[in-house]
Amino acid sequence: MSALEENATYFARLQCRFFTLVPDIVSPKTSLAVTLHGYGMRPEPMLHLTSDLLGPDWIVASLQAPNQHYASNPGEGKAVYNWGTRDHWEEAARLHHEMVLAVLAELRERFGADASRCLLAGFSQPVGLNYRFCATYPGQVGGVLALCGGVPRDWEDGHYTGVDAAILHIAREEDEFYPPAAVAEYPRRLRLRAPDVEFHLLPGGHRFPSRAGTVVRPWLERVFGLPAPTGA
Repeated sequence: MSALEENATYFARLQCRFFTLVPDIVSPKTSLAVTLHGYGMRPEPMLHLTSDLLGPDWIVASLQAPNQHYASNPGEGKAVYNWGTRDHWEEAARLHHEMVLAVLAELRERFGADASRCLLAGFSQPVGLNYRFCATYPGQVGGVLALCGGVPRDWEDGHYTGVDAAILHIAREEDEFYPPAAVAEYPRRLRLRAPDVEFHLLPGGHRFPSRAGTVVRPWLERVFGLPAPTGA
C-alpha cells in the first residue's frame, strides 16, 4: 500500500524592512515615494538612486524584498533580495501588495501626505507587481514610475480595475531582459487600463537609468505640480 503525499500551507509572521530618506523641511505639500529594488539587489542603493533621480525635496522609502539569497559564495557574499519566483507568483503578488499597503499607510499617517502626493516606483522585477497593485487598489498613489520592467502577462484578462494613477514607463534600447521588440507594445497595453501613460525608450542596457532626469523631471512637475529637481 503506497503512502499518500499531501501538500499543506500555513501563514507565519514575516519581519519586513524599509529605509527612508526625509528632507530637512517637510510640509503638507511634500510628496513621498515608495521605491522597490530589482532582483538580487539591496534596498539601500535603491533608496539613494531614487532620491537622486527625484530630487532632495522628496520623502523616499525603499522596501526590502521579502526573499533573500546570496549573490555569490555564501561564505563571502552579502545577502541580496528578490520579490518571488514564477512558481509562486500569486503568493508573491499578495505579499507585495500587503507590504506596499502597510508602508504607504504608515508614511501617509506620519507625514500627513494625501494619496495623490504618493509615487510608487520600481526597477526591473517589481515593475509588474507595482502595475498589479495599482490596478487592484486604485486611489493609493498619484503616480507610477516604472524602470526597466514588464507589464503583467494577465494585464488584458486579469481581474483588475482601471488605473487612476499617472504612469511613466522608461525602457532601455539594449535591455537584455526586456528587449525593444517586447516593450514596443507596452504603451498600448498599459492604456487598456490607464488613461495617462507616458513611455520612453532610452539608450543603455538593463541598469537603473540614473541620467533619466530630463524625462522624469517634467513628468513629476506635470503629475505632482512641484518644481522639478535640477541636474540630470
